[in-house]
Amino acid sequence: MNIIYCFLRNNNLMITRISHLGIAVKDLKSASEIYKKLLQSEPTKMEFVEEQKVNVVKFTLGESTIELLEGTSPDSPITKFIENRGEGIHHIAYESDNIHTELIRLDESGFELINKEPKTGSDNMMIAFIKPKSIGGVLTEVCQH
Repeated sequence: MNIIYCFLRNNNLMITRISHLGIAVKDLKSASEIYKKLLQSEPTKMEFVEEQKVNVVKFTLGESTIELLEGTSPDSPITKFIENRGEGIHHIAYESDNIHTELIRLDESGFELINKEPKTGSDNMMIAFIKPKSIGGVLTEVCQH
């Protein structure tokens, strides 16, 4: 077992909080207007995440965030999700103090990882996904600022 992993696990530096909920939408502009009314707040400026082929708008809610996700190409994971399942909750994301160590722990615990190494997400966060079948049908993201 990895020495760094053992040290961090013993010091409880793993998943620290729910970071955000990702919601797949067809039309980011109209969805943003709906969430502005619902949450009575303004969204962040739209961000294009090239690696994920997605436009993102965020609403802060306490310590958590609601991410509205719009695919920007036919092969975007969000576009494919909407084609198969329609608009709605895409994923839940948990923040970690050390995503690399957390991915080792999850892999060793039997979770099936989509990403064994982090990728770049919005706000330049490191992100990695766990297959839904590993967690009761819920696509799960681990992220780190």
